[in-house]
Amino acid sequence: MKIVNVAILGQGRSGKDIHAEYLNTAKDKYKIVAVCDPLEERRMRAIKRYQCDAYVDYKELLRSKRNNIDLIVNALPSHFHVPVTKIFLKAGFNVLCDKPLARKVKEVDMLIETAEKSKKVLAIFQQSRYASYFLQIKKIIKSGVLGRIIQISIAFNGFSRRWDWQTLKKFYGGSLLNTGPHPLDQALNLLNTEKMPDVICVMDRVNTCGDAEDFVKLLLRVPGKPLIDLEISSCCAYPLFTYHIQASRGGLLASTNHIDWKYYKPQEAPKVKLQTSPLSNQNGEPSYCVDKLKFYEEHWDIPEEEKNNFMVMSARFYDMLYKTLTEGKVLEITPQQVRQQIAVIEECYRQNKLK
Repeated sequence: MKIVNVAILGQGRSGKDIHAEYLNTAKDKYKIVAVCDPLEERRMRAIKRYQCDAYVDYKELLRSKRNNIDLIVNALPSHFHVPVTKIFLKAGFNVLCDKPLARKVKEVDMLIETAEKSKKVLAIFQQSRYASYFLQIKKIIKSGVLGRIIQISIAFNGFSRRWDWQTLKKFYGGSLLNTGPHPLDQALNLLNTEKMPDVICVMDRVNTCGDAEDFVKLLLRVPGKPLIDLEISSCCAYPLFTYHIQASRGGLLASTNHIDWKYYKPQEAPKVKLQTSPLSNQNGEPSYCVDKLKFYEEHWDIPEEEKNNFMVMSARFYDMLYKTLTEGKVLEITPQQVRQQIAVIEECYRQNKLK
């Protein structure tokens, strides 16, 4: 089995705790051969833990002229995603860029063009597409038991204060770019259309120390598709669900670890027809519509071995990417799909000018 040699740019929370920690467990497919980080303690830790080389920054890595690197993982702070990804694509490297890929559509188009010219793979780390709860929700929707899906409410909510670099606009911070790419990628995958949705978005700044938003309310509408109601809030003291689906035969309520869904079977339902005359009960008294439906209820709990969501999602994503790099298989999450996501994000910022 071919081993893919990886260089990771950045050893912060994403570069270390997500990318490196997973890759270090997948030694049958990947090998960390280099990391870059300006902090010496992070470099020393990586050298010891991964038995790899370490560089102060990506420029030093480029100057080394290494020819044994198959994949660059760009886990640098968000505002470095576009320029540094472009540099490594032009230099002839396959690049996996962490989210958010970009802030504007024109930046995504530029990266796609650069990748095409260099004939290299441009992948984006949208690992939430492989979350166990999301895969199960898609399976339930596809089964058809819920009927026509009317509205999908997605809430990535909690109550928290934040004061790091990801609260600042100049660093591409804010909830929409920090957290938003995860639920937004799921939402657009469920819509499954190349058509740009109609976008209504309201943002606010509540508990953050920075100048970027930490409250986002987003509606996405495509004719003939379910209405998407997406919320990302840092001022929600009672987060009640992750997914709430309303449908013609029932509905679904989900957290990341548990799903309940209920539905009726049309063939078992009493026949009803429109009646314009006053309704009466059996005693001849005024009555309201009383529908006697038999509901079926089902439940799902995340398997014990899948409860480490970050590791499971990373494993599924990197397995997909491995097949692209070694077998030439088409990416399941393409830059063109992420382009649609960035188009929605760009429109959200156009509608909201936080001072």
